[in-house]
Amino acid sequence: METQFLVSLTLILATFALYIGIAVFNTAKKTSDFYVADRGVPPVFNGMAIGADWMSAASFIGMAGTVMLLGYDGLAYIMGWTGGYLLLTFLLAPQLRKYGRYTVPEFIGDRYKNDTARLIAAAATIIISFTYSVGQLAGSGVVIGRLLEVNTAVGTLVGVVLIAFYSALGGMKGITWTQVAQYVVLIAAYVIPVVFMALQLTNNPLPWISYGEVVSEFTTLDQELGITEYLVPFTEGTKWQFIALMFTLMAGTAGLPHVITRFFTVATMKAARWSGAWALVFIGLLYLSAPAYAAFSRFILMTQVAGSQIDNLPAWTQSWVDTGQLSVADTSGDGTLQWSELVISGDIVVMATPEIANLGIFVIGLMAAGAMAAALSTAGGLMITISAALSHDIYYRSINPKATDRKRLAVGRWSIVIATVVAGLIALNPPGAITQIVAWAFALASGTFFPALVLGVWWRRANGPGVVAGLLVGLTVTLTYIFLAKFGGITLLGIIDTGAGIFGAAAGFLTNVIVSLSTKPPTQQTAEEVTDLRYPEQLIYENGEVWVKEKAE
Repeated sequence: METQFLVSLTLILATFALYIGIAVFNTAKKTSDFYVADRGVPPVFNGMAIGADWMSAASFIGMAGTVMLLGYDGLAYIMGWTGGYLLLTFLLAPQLRKYGRYTVPEFIGDRYKNDTARLIAAAATIIISFTYSVGQLAGSGVVIGRLLEVNTAVGTLVGVVLIAFYSALGGMKGITWTQVAQYVVLIAAYVIPVVFMALQLTNNPLPWISYGEVVSEFTTLDQELGITEYLVPFTEGTKWQFIALMFTLMAGTAGLPHVITRFFTVATMKAARWSGAWALVFIGLLYLSAPAYAAFSRFILMTQVAGSQIDNLPAWTQSWVDTGQLSVADTSGDGTLQWSELVISGDIVVMATPEIANLGIFVIGLMAAGAMAAALSTAGGLMITISAALSHDIYYRSINPKATDRKRLAVGRWSIVIATVVAGLIALNPPGAITQIVAWAFALASGTFFPALVLGVWWRRANGPGVVAGLLVGLTVTLTYIFLAKFGGITLLGIIDTGAGIFGAAAGFLTNVIVSLSTKPPTQQTAEEVTDLRYPEQLIYENGEVWVKEKAE
């Protein structure tokens, strides 16, 4: 155990040193470095950075566990998150890049010619990113807590210190190249264990093909244990919840400020599209592996742990019991651990898998380093987004427009430090599982930014009063439904808090359209700007006719 600890600690410290070194080397020296990496990131590397930014603790740590516990119903997470990238890549990212702003709130304020809309969007950005970051910091607590064999709260505080340091120092420029390194670490850490598990269980090194052999045995095992069948749909929720959750995650993906900002770091619309294409390739490697993880882990737990004598359980179980993420108790008093007596948090399935499958100390250490990379990469992106909303959209655009670059950088860095500390304190006692907390962030993005951005790009008639009303109503409806469903037990069609985005988005779209049609239309100049957004070429307006100029890139 001591050797395992040293190997894991060495790998994590080595990757920490790499991230800090990259941040120091790429220290932001001007505001364009700090907010958009001076728009100089090549598409393939931006795709890797997007992948790291996207594959958060929820994806790396929580998603496979969610699929393992929910079975078929857990696939809504995979389909929703993947489909959302298609929406973002084709509907919004290139157009927003062409507009040439630093942040999403800045785009909304300038597109709708409304300072109130920008401030509301900045507030929504902070709420969404803050909610999301709580999930990431809770994930880092799970990883470090297991490594040091301490409570997850201590692990969370360690993550807070590291994130605050390298995010504040490098800004978007440092975070971008840090995320490229983190992607390499996390994808290696995710794929290597599942390949070994596939070899161990199926004698085939391709888990994406071979895990079907294991899945085919679940029906019999489920019936023997008298539990809900893994492959039967809608056993953990209604069909409407499945659809609502999938929509919430898709629309939320297309509206998440910290993801959209990544597309602002490239030079052209074409580069933005290619960034999205590369991101889908890099993300797909993890998302196609998650169902295999879930199947292999569930199979091993059902066949090698459930049914064991309570005083002869594998050594790994005690280590996870110490973190508070695993509970084993012989409630029946028969001396045997039944499946129903094994209470395992979905947040530890991936982290515990190398130990469950006895894959060796190096793989266990690599998994710990990968999980930390996933949590830190997304947390870094979220913190720079919160910082940009505070220092650029609120401080610079509204409070002190004459602020120097040096002053703006200082405000941005202090914003990161404060936001990280506050999010870390909440993550000490998170209000839900990692995937649940993250789903709330997506629901809020669905109800606020998705309608505002889609209408802002694709409907010339959308105006300032409409977007203000849409943002407020969408945010209010989403938050209200989350609280009613989570704490009041009040739901509609069986849709729980994680599917709240479908109501917020519907309310946001409807409100924006009704108010826009009921108020004064935008100016002709604004309408022409919106039309121009949709084309990679530059449009020339002359005597009421539209001409296409050759390439503007």
